[in-house]
Amino acid sequence: MKRTAAYLGALTLAATAWTAGAAHATPPSPAAGVRSTSFSAAQQTAALRFWTPERLRAAKDVTGLPASTGAAGATGSAAEPNTAGPEVTVPPVTAPGTPAAAGEATPASSPRSWTGGGLIATTAGKVFFQNATGGTYACSAAVANSDNKSVVLTAGHCTVDASTGEVFTNWVFIPGYTNGSRPFGTFTARSLFHEAAYVSSGGNANWDYAFAVVGTVNNRTLVDTVGAEGIAFNSPTGQHVHSFGYGGSSAEGSGERLNHCEGDEFPDAGRVGSTMWGIDCVQTGGSSGGGFLSSFDTSTGGGYLIGNISVSSGVNEYHPVLGNDALGVYNQAGAA
Repeated sequence: MKRTAAYLGALTLAATAWTAGAAHATPPSPAAGVRSTSFSAAQQTAALRFWTPERLRAAKDVTGLPASTGAAGATGSAAEPNTAGPEVTVPPVTAPGTPAAAGEATPASSPRSWTGGGLIATTAGKVFFQNATGGTYACSAAVANSDNKSVVLTAGHCTVDASTGEVFTNWVFIPGYTNGSRPFGTFTARSLFHEAAYVSSGGNANWDYAFAVVGTVNNRTLVDTVGAEGIAFNSPTGQHVHSFGYGGSSAEGSGERLNHCEGDEFPDAGRVGSTMWGIDCVQTGGSSGGGFLSSFDTSTGGGYLIGNISVSSGVNEYHPVLGNDALGVYNQAGAA
């Protein structure tokens, strides 16, 4: 089993036609709280070379935020993300060669290997990065449809250390990762975007989301290569949702396969000031950043990202709500 490290970097939407057209979303107001970090071409090349098979295997699985950091104890606006506004949705998009979905016969009330294929099998993947002291870590992520066809949704604590503001380096995304394989190549981060309030609040999990903009592989964008899940902002809460991640326990394949949970989401009552929602199922270290999707169709593997795995507590896992503030971060990432 891989070692697990507690790293303190801590809709209701009727089915729509899936299109390959540009994704458009407009923030309700300027996103002044967005923080971004860009990586040069030389840094991206170095990141690609850095992640040898040996380093992939040695990377520590990042856990969900523990209660001390996951607690939404900050006061003022940092504890209250702006989630009041009209619902904004961007549809999923398939790519040539997307595998057919087999579907799932029974609900996943505990993590189990995703064998349903479909769009999620190509759009979910693993993130690898390095911190300032040289430690190497692994998280999960999912491709979100965007104007630049290059955006990945993950957790804030998989991109930046909230205690120092240090943004992680050698950051890469491997879609479809399975048992060390890179079926679609390794996509290096061109830039990382996170909410300033996540750092200024010292890691308040209400803000624990981030977007990465990645480069191309073989001159093809990420979405043109693997497709993309849809994404929704200010969507209704209390929906039936599905979550996907690369948990590091032996029962979950030690971080080497994609796992699946599902359930009816409920508000997080365990942390003061929390605006997160979660389900009665929990994935372990390494699943941080994996996508929560609503309107998920098991026959196609597509749905709408409404958050990412952030906090686990007992048998539950929670996601921050993607509201107006997250929409502002997403739009800046999509235009990068």
